[in-house]
Amino acid sequence: MTQPSRLIPLARHEIRAEDLEAVSAALRSGRLALGPWTRQLEERLADYVGVRHAVAVNSGTSALHLIIRALGIGPADEVITTPFSFVASTNAILFERATPVLADIDPESLCIDPEQVERAITPRTKAILAVDVFGRPADWPALEEIAQAHDLALIEDSAEALGSELDGRRCGSFGRAGIFGFYPNKQITTGEGGAVVTDDDSLASLCRSMANQGRGDESTWLQHVRLGFNYRLDEMSGALGCSQLGRIDRFIEARAQIVAWYADRLADVGELAVPTAAFPGRMSWFVYVVHLSDRHTREDRDAILQGLNARGIGCSDYFQPIHLQPFVREALGTKEGDYPVTEAVGARTLALPFFVGLTQDDVGFVAECLAELMQSRGQDG
Repeated sequence: MTQPSRLIPLARHEIRAEDLEAVSAALRSGRLALGPWTRQLEERLADYVGVRHAVAVNSGTSALHLIIRALGIGPADEVITTPFSFVASTNAILFERATPVLADIDPESLCIDPEQVERAITPRTKAILAVDVFGRPADWPALEEIAQAHDLALIEDSAEALGSELDGRRCGSFGRAGIFGFYPNKQITTGEGGAVVTDDDSLASLCRSMANQGRGDESTWLQHVRLGFNYRLDEMSGALGCSQLGRIDRFIEARAQIVAWYADRLADVGELAVPTAAFPGRMSWFVYVVHLSDRHTREDRDAILQGLNARGIGCSDYFQPIHLQPFVREALGTKEGDYPVTEAVGARTLALPFFVGLTQDDVGFVAECLAELMQSRGQDG
């Protein structure tokens, strides 16, 4: 099999000399856990988002789990969430044996549809867990209004939206609490990592305790006041996060430039919709996802993915609907046809290479290959 002459990954993190120095300083300090670097990351992140507290943990999934548990949500409760997300947003609810109740998405924003949320509320509903999909803020004003009217907790999964803003507020500052993820494909990375962000003093304290094996503020190392987990973020990761957070605005600007290059090069490709940021705020782009027209099938999309991969271009479907995941089907009894907007979107989305360091020439090559494959599928159809 002929190897492609050019390889462009789907995602890549940027590690610079200052990142290496920060991690090295953490290693040289002799304090590799529960130290000053992670505390500094928490303080700087809270200040950046505009909230009182940040609790750094080992993943965005852990952060969501802590919030669900801190709110006392359990087996008798329902949490309304989206079927178009990474599966962690549903898993965190299932961890506490609560029931995820899915509500379909808005076809333009791809975020949960507030009207569908309102229809899904029952006497068992305790919270709404909405997701800022691909960096696009959900309709938080509408969701806040619904949550207040029904006395529900509002949780913001902003794992993909560090730096995005809506109506002058940064993502992560809406609702009772929010989370970020710092996996290597995110706007900043700590390797593995995440954080809870909130203005709620008691919720922050409870999340911090549970992340640290259930120790209380005054506990000794072997004294545990509640059931907890080892969800701590280590000092090397905290140091990397501090260094990366210092470049967040440059990362956002660089990603916006890549979006502009793609929009220009894909403007004339027929039967392809490119993403836009048509809302009152700032978009901190997480991934670059295009949509094939309704004429195309999932098989068309998958064939194009295969063709791009054969040319050395990293790409992926994004996302597969949560309600069609095998274990979710079994757990919730969901099936095809339950959430038609999510299913239509999930069958035709295609994530293209997107990361700081992607060049204009790279974007041109990706766009040229995609246009050729789109034309080929059109002729085949």
